[in-house]
Formats: sequence, C-alpha cells, structure tokens
Amino acid sequence: MKYRAWIQCSEGCAGRFELTDIVYHCPQCGGLVEVAHDIESLKNRSASSWMRLFDERYMRTSHPYGSGVWGKKELVFPGIQDENVVSLYEGGTNLFWAERFGNSIGLEDVWVKQSGNSHSGSFKDLGMTVLVSAVNQIINDGGDIRAVMCASTGDTSASLAAYCASAGIAAVVLLPKDKISRHQLIQPIANGSLTLALDTDFDGCMRIVETITKDNRFYLANSVNPLRIEGQKTIGIEIVQQFDWEVPDWIIVPGGNLGNVTAIGLGFLMMRELGMIQRLPRLVCAQAANANPLYRSYLTGFEKFEPIVAGQTLATAIQIGNPVSARRAIRVLKDLDGIVEQATEDEIAHAAALADLTGLFSCPQTGVALAALFKLAERKEIAVN
Repeated sequence: MKYRAWIQCSEGCAGRFELTDIVYHCPQCGGLVEVAHDIESLKNRSASSWMRLFDERYMRTSHPYGSGVWGKKELVFPGIQDENVVSLYEGGTNLFWAERFGNSIGLEDVWVKQSGNSHSGSFKDLGMTVLVSAVNQIINDGGDIRAVMCASTGDTSASLAAYCASAGIAAVVLLPKDKISRHQLIQPIANGSLTLALDTDFDGCMRIVETITKDNRFYLANSVNPLRIEGQKTIGIEIVQQFDWEVPDWIIVPGGNLGNVTAIGLGFLMMRELGMIQRLPRLVCAQAANANPLYRSYLTGFEKFEPIVAGQTLATAIQIGNPVSARRAIRVLKDLDGIVEQATEDEIAHAAALADLTGLFSCPQTGVALAALFKLAERKEIAVN
C-alpha cells in the first residue's frame, strides 16, 4: 500500500507541501510547519501487524530497514526512495535498567534510554538521517543545494557533519565560541564541514543561519525543520518496542531547543492513533535552571512564553534561551499531561555522579533529567517504594 505524508502549518492554515519542498515556516501566518501523515491509510494495516513488521526489521542488516529509524519508514518518510536514504545504522540504543540507581532513591523500574550511544555520540542522529536523506533525494532529483547548515551547541553539528560526509554533501556549522566541548568542536572539522566559531551564543548563531538559509541553496538543518522531528519521534516508539509494546508510566527528557521532547511526545500520540498503545505516559521536560524559558512558562500555566538569555550551565547542549520548538513542545506537553522541571548546577552534578556510581556514565544533559527525577520522587509525584 502507498502511504502518504506531507508538510502543513502547525497552526492549521490551509496548504500542503511535499516533504522534499524547502519550507520551514507557513507562508500565510509565519508559524512553524510540521509533518502530517495519512493516518487512515496507515490504519488499513492492523496495530498488531505494524508491531510484528517493526519487530521483524529491528536491527537487521537489510538497508535501510535495519536502522531503528528506517525500520519504521512508513511512519517517518514513506515516499523516499530507499537508495537515497543516508543511514549510519542509527537507533537501537541501550535501554539501561538502572536498578541500583532506582533503589538508591526509593524507586522501582527505573530505566535510562541511552539515545546518545549513536554514531556521532548524539540522539540528533535519529533526526539527521531523515533530514540528510531528504536533501540527498532533492539533489538526486536535480535540486540545487550547495550546503546544509546548522547552528549548534555541539550535538547537532557533530551529527550533521557525519551524515553529510557519508553522503558527500557539503555542510556548514556555526558554533558559539568557547561554549562547546573540545571533542564536539573536533567532530565537524574531522568530517570536513566548514566550521565557524562565532563570538555569540547559540541563539545568535541561529539568527545568522536563519538569515542565510532564506536562500534555498542553503538547507536549514536545525529542529525548526520538521523532518528532524520525524526521525526523533522514533525514540518513543523504540522505547515501547523494547518494553515488548508496554507503555512506561513516565518519560523524562532534557530540553533545550525542545525538538526532542516534542518528537517523543508525537511518537506516543501516533502510536495511540494507530491502536498500538492504549494509554499515554506522563511526559516531563527537564531544563537547566540557567537556561529555563519553558520552566518559567510552565509556572504560568503556559499562559505566556518569553525567551531569555541563557546563562552558563554544565549542560551546554541545552544552553538555549530562545528554543525554536517552544510552541510545539507546549502543545505536546499538554496532550501528555506534562510537567516541566528545572535543575541547578549542583543538582545536575550530584545526580550525574550518583548515577555513575551505579554503572551509568552520564553526560550533563542526562544529569538534568535525573535531577528532575529526584524532585518528582521527593514530591511523591512519582510513587516511591
């Protein structure tokens, strides 16, 4: 069966675009766009049949379906030609049973999805495979794209550089000077990307990228691009798949630009629409206290959202004061009865260190999520033993 997906305005304006059309904002209202799927055609296949198909493909060696993303191709980018898919065997990352860690804080059944155990060291690979594959198809269909561009605090640039190098596509990355780790500065340089360190923060880099990519010969790779969301939503689907199609009670996600928490929530909503799950988890977005615009909005009941100038934080990958996916994240959090929590620098370091003593090796961003878990347990919002 032929399945269909398209780009449309996230605010409901009329008009549809192909997934290979270069559009990041609605031409009518200027709002963000999103990918929509023909759910009714997907429902022609039963939920049990979808789950069986995904299990049969999962982490096999048949290109591209062995990938954790492309094994769910019909729910991600059904129309792309297989030969244009740029995959580095992303997904299939460890679901770590943090039994000792959970016991230390009075919780049972704590699991840590280690999505960063991917090719470039970042969960961004899950979205980047979709985006770079789309660019590859555009180019092979005769489109004039000179380079793919992003602003980054490290993860996005590393991922984009790796996938573009694999496909032989030029990449340009803009980084805030002296605000990313050394190894993440080296990654895009090693992969041959034009790498520019600018004397500004992430939001300043993002403004420059958005200006340059108004010229469609330069393709925008940040999460304002809805194709990134499509790949990253498979994290939620994969978690349920790894639990033998059972839904966890809570999902806690560190949030910076807010594309990932949006994507994970959308994955759960799509599974419910297709009958693959019957209930939704509670979704938590965890922010560093020094870069917490969504947390501040949550305190107002999401009545208002105001960008901030992000302060220094150990969690440099989420040191973002003006997240592009804020409105999408708020909508998804409301759909999943969501919570937003924050973590101070001391709380981040303490949570990561405690987890590492029980077998994890936590990045600071994971520390933010773990610190939020501590707070939810202390308040007994998550039931303790």
